[in-house]
Order: sequence, then C-alpha cells, then structure tokens
Amino acid sequence: MYYNELFLKEEDRLIAKTYHDFVEKEIMPYRDQVDGNHEMVDKILTSMNKNLRTQSLSLPEEYGGGGITSLVTMGVIHEELGRGDSGIGAAATVTGWCFQPAGVAGNKTVMDKFAPLYCTDELKLGCFSMTEAGGSHGGGGCDIENPILEGRKIKTTARLEGDEWVINGQKIWGSNSGVSDLYCLTCTTDAELGNEGIALIYVPHDCEGVSYDQFEKKAGMEGDRSCVVNFDNVRVPKEYRAAGPGKDAEILHLCILCARLNTASLVIGNAQAAYEIALKHTGERIVANKPIRQHSIAAGILAEMATGIETARSFNFATAYMMDHPEMYGLNPEVMMSKATMAKVYSADVAVMVTNKAMELMGAYGYACDHHVEKYWRDSKMVQLWEGGVQLGKFDICRGYYDCKC
Repeated sequence: MYYNELFLKEEDRLIAKTYHDFVEKEIMPYRDQVDGNHEMVDKILTSMNKNLRTQSLSLPEEYGGGGITSLVTMGVIHEELGRGDSGIGAAATVTGWCFQPAGVAGNKTVMDKFAPLYCTDELKLGCFSMTEAGGSHGGGGCDIENPILEGRKIKTTARLEGDEWVINGQKIWGSNSGVSDLYCLTCTTDAELGNEGIALIYVPHDCEGVSYDQFEKKAGMEGDRSCVVNFDNVRVPKEYRAAGPGKDAEILHLCILCARLNTASLVIGNAQAAYEIALKHTGERIVANKPIRQHSIAAGILAEMATGIETARSFNFATAYMMDHPEMYGLNPEVMMSKATMAKVYSADVAVMVTNKAMELMGAYGYACDHHVEKYWRDSKMVQLWEGGVQLGKFDICRGYYDCKC
C-alpha cells in the first residue's frame, strides 16, 4: 500500500488495509475472468457487500450505513478497488453516488424508503443516470456536465402532473444501468429555465414505462455494466425529486466534483497495479546478463512511472482533504471543480502512460492477458474518456483560473 501519510487518519489506514486484503483475496486471482463474466462480477460484488458493506458505506448510520463522508477515506477505498479492477470498483461504489443528491438535500422521503434496503447483506445497486445521446442539438454527457450550458441541453423531461412527476427520455452509459434497483435521473422541467429547470429525480427500476436495451460491449471496465435505459411516461411521487429548482443544479455539480475525485483514485489504483507488475517482471527477467530494471533506460522509465503515480496521488488526496475541511479552505465551486477535474484528468493521463510504459517494459508479456497489464491499460483509457471527456475537463480546469466561456 502506497499512500501519502500527510492526509490519512488512523481509521483510513485500517480501512485501506481491509480493502487491500479483500482485493488480494477476492479480486486479484480472478482479474482475467471478469470481462464478459457477469456471474463472476456479481459474486465478487456480493462478497464485498457481505464482508465490507461497500454499497452502504456513505449512507447515514441511522439507516444502518457506514456514515462515511470523507473524500479522503473514499479515495483510499477507490484506489484499492482500482488496483484490483476499476470496473468492479465503480460498480461497487457508484451506489453511494446515486444516493448523494437525496443525502445532501436531506430528502427524508427518499432516504427513509430506499436507504434501509441497501443496508443489508443483499446485493443492491444504484445508478446515477446523467448522460444522454448527442445529436444535432447536443445533449451528450459533456453538454450536461458543462456549467456554461446550465442544463439547457438536457433532453430527459420531467413534467409535474398532480402529485407525480411524469418522466420521458433516454439515458446512456450510466454505471450499473440495467442492473440497478434505483436510478437517480438528471432531468429538466423546462430547458429554457437553465439551472432552475434541472431536476434530480429518483426512479425505482420496476416502474411502469422503464425499459432497457442490451448491455454495451466495451474495450474495458466490464465489471461496470451499462446500457440504454428508456423512460416512457414513467410516474413517480413528486417527493422523489432530490431538492428543488436551483438547488438540484448545485447538487448535480457537487456530485460531478466528487465523482471526479473518486475516479482519479480508481485510475491511480490501475496505475499502481500495473507498476507493481512491471517492477516484478523487470526484476526477474534477465537481459544481457542482468535484470531489465538494472539497465539505465529501464530504470529511467520506472522512475518516470513512479513519479507520475506519486504526484497524481498526492494532488488527489490534497484536493480531497480540502473538500473535507471547508472551514479551512472554503468551497468556491469553480475553484474546487477545477482542482477535482485537474486530479481526474492528470491521474487518468498518468495511468494511461504508466500502463503503456509497463507494456513496453514487458514486451510480449505486456499484452498477454495472463499478465494483466493489458487489462489495466484498457480500463485506464476508458476512465480517461468518461465524465465529459478529457477536453471538457480542461475547460473546467480553466474556469478555476479565468472567465473561460468554452
């Protein structure tokens, strides 16, 4: 385990060891069996929930949850899970993201009804469903996440009819879509209202009018399943909206910020695992009468990889620590979004570099599935592209420094 001790409490170290041990026993031996094997994924997720209650870590203690609110603590957990398999890590922890809007808003109706169901040994998943298909009028995930557009490109609509929301639209790429018991949808009550029209509304999976297309076939992150979800005149109680006009928009951007920090931790875990594999291989493989890592060119590459991992990890934890201590650092939304996005973009870039360099150091063994580096390489590239993509992320970074209108 490699952590920046400056930001960790003793309980964080204990949690890190607990997840480290679980990953070593329950994920590492089966990494090459995850892709396309949903039974294996469910088995691992079920064991994780039974032994670690991962799906309820961030739910309030009053419902039987872990009550974890620290982004540093969640960073430790995400990094360890990413070291095992970032797809499984995303599937295990995104349930907390689904509940975050209701928790932040203090929505007792949603929390009282659904939170206790997730605080048991039974595996239940949640989905924060935001992304939509793009088109001639926009509407892709990058448009929804872009604060400049203020939700005006959201296509999934919510119309209040009596005491119910009537929801119509389509969502794509949501983590755990197609297998979740509960969805938190990013909708609009009126796109012309901008942020005032953004609505975060909860929809149980078995509501009439909810349907699913086939699962996406992806290059990696197979532990995290996703599909197109259709909403055709779906009705839910009006109390299932997280908060209300204006407040839901604030919560949406807070959720995006937290997701980027957790994503950074996942992909740092990818990089750490690939580095450990490459370090071991270059210590055992003999070339020109000495181990590969004793050649200067290989040592330089390993140093570059280690430097990238440590700088990404340190900045990610520093940003999470700032978020955990608003009384010390404040929470200027644009500045904190800039820092969180910087952590995600940089960490993903580092992970792609590290996994690529690991493959170069290992030659043919690097792309052999039995040695696992190619899996971390594929997963890292996917993580680099999600949550609005690399370029939108760079715009969000700029907004922390000047009046960027991109």
